[in-house]
Amino acid sequence: MRHMTRGRKLSRTSAHRKALLRNMVSSLFLHGRITTTPAKAKEARPFAEKLITLAKKGDLAARRRAFDLLHNKSIVTSLFNEIGPRYANRAGGYTRILHLAKTRVGDSAPQAIFELVEEAKGGSEKKVAAVNEAAATAETVPVEAPAPVTEEQSATEASEEKAE
Repeated sequence: MRHMTRGRKLSRTSAHRKALLRNMVSSLFLHGRITTTPAKAKEARPFAEKLITLAKKGDLAARRRAFDLLHNKSIVTSLFNEIGPRYANRAGGYTRILHLAKTRVGDSAPQAIFELVEEAKGGSEKKVAAVNEAAATAETVPVEAPAPVTEEQSATEASEEKAE
């Protein structure tokens, strides 16, 4: 039974697995998007999201903890100066995994794109404002009433229907 065991081994030793995840997340923070296998992406997602949460805190202890996990000062600096503030108003879900239809050329392994979610500034607020604005303009635009139908027009329409 697999009690108290979590995560995927990914056919690697623990040190190799730790280095793999560290390198994948560093590349993700550097480029914003990487292509990998779905299993590796699913394993790296919690690690990346915990680091972004540390970056949102922004204090010295969080910065030291992130450096201890990533071992790259420039990545940690960009994480705390750019990525953390980008997700300041987001309560989680900083990454996305998109499964690709194509497979890897060498071994036909399934592929996925592991990327940071692009946070639109005021995303849901802008959508709500746009919907409210559209509703307001729809209410203010007068709808033209159809012209009243005269007896002559209705008689000609009736004769046209009979002819067909």
